[in-house]
Amino acid sequence: MQPQRIALAAALIAAFASVSAHAATEIQFWHSMEGALGDRVNALVEEFNKQNPDYQVKAVYKGNYGESMNAGIAAFRAGNAPDVLQVFEVGTATMMHAKGAIKPVQQMSEEAGDPIDPKAFIGAVAGYYSSPEGKLVSMPFNSSTVVFYYNKDAFKKAGLDPEKPPKTWEEVVAAGQKLKAAGQECGYTTSWPSWVQLETFSAWHNVPYATKDNGFGGLDARLAVDTPLHQRHLENLAKLGKDGIFMYGGRGDEPNSLFISGKCAMITGSSGLRANIMKNAKFDFGTSTVPYYADVQGAPQNTIIGGASLWVFANKKPDVYKGVTKFFKFLASPEVAARWHQQTGYVPVTVDAYELTKKQGFYDKNPGTEVGVKQLNVQTTAQSRGLRLGYLPQIREIEDAEIERIVSGKTTAKEGLQTIVKRGNDLLEKFEKSVK
Repeated sequence: MQPQRIALAAALIAAFASVSAHAATEIQFWHSMEGALGDRVNALVEEFNKQNPDYQVKAVYKGNYGESMNAGIAAFRAGNAPDVLQVFEVGTATMMHAKGAIKPVQQMSEEAGDPIDPKAFIGAVAGYYSSPEGKLVSMPFNSSTVVFYYNKDAFKKAGLDPEKPPKTWEEVVAAGQKLKAAGQECGYTTSWPSWVQLETFSAWHNVPYATKDNGFGGLDARLAVDTPLHQRHLENLAKLGKDGIFMYGGRGDEPNSLFISGKCAMITGSSGLRANIMKNAKFDFGTSTVPYYADVQGAPQNTIIGGASLWVFANKKPDVYKGVTKFFKFLASPEVAARWHQQTGYVPVTVDAYELTKKQGFYDKNPGTEVGVKQLNVQTTAQSRGLRLGYLPQIREIEDAEIERIVSGKTTAKEGLQTIVKRGNDLLEKFEKSVK
């Protein structure tokens, strides 16, 4: 019996050794995608895991963007950070300057021997998540941008051509007047007021939102939205509100319901809003480019992105970084990135995914879905590359509050913008001191 026991023990040891030798490297991935988007993330992870048995990505929902970012930072400080964290675009500067916390994506992939090429991505997308030297610091994933939606049925009723949406702010005003005359309760509204009416507005008109190339050039960047052009625009919104053409619907995506319900006939909002409109609106709608002022030289330029990117924490094992690199390259592969774009309404983050989507005839079958990509897929400038500012979520809160006061007539556009600049710059100065 003794030899048999020895043989059995040896067999068990060999079996465990074999299992141990082939144990998959686990990758912890914290994200903020819930509902249908969460289901799609889980499906992507499952697909990757099946194709790459040496790695197992564990996707964990950690709350909304703000909650997951705070959870990730707290976990890092406690010494148990996840490997990958999804962070919304306004948290980019905070993550970049989190000392010792981050492993830059391009550096990680190069060290893993499987480089991720920043040139593979749509210009405005790569630019937002790259260092001043053009190297990716985080991985583009779910990117959206601002587009213009309009109610074709309401346009027909008002005698407007449903196939010719307004392209300039002057045309928006003219359309709004006709819509109101035809009995439309509200001509135009906007979701995400600070993102649309200040951040995107600046890039679209190729004017600075902040100094130092919108923060890409240094931590001493300061807000620059107290200009005659920004003042003119917010004065126009306030006047449209007074005339009953513009309706303020709240912050974030709260105003979306004003358009989907049919109350407002035009809205500027996220490209990711499309699926919600298609599902719930009871009218025919169109998608067009963001309005601009025709007399501003250099306009229109390009819009900037919303959404989020994937960040990798420092101090992980080489095997983990190899697996993360494989996962990122899987997400950026033409087939996967194109499918994600087509199923979610987020823009395709890579050039190849965009070209594949065109080749598949998706844009021909779904008119308007290409608008956001075209707005992004151009050569960016120092003014339109994006924003790299600390405390941007808090700055947006200040902006939203002042925009509310301006459009309701409680303050002038000039005074409101001056308040935004002063209070915003106080935050930027505080951030600069905190990371030095």
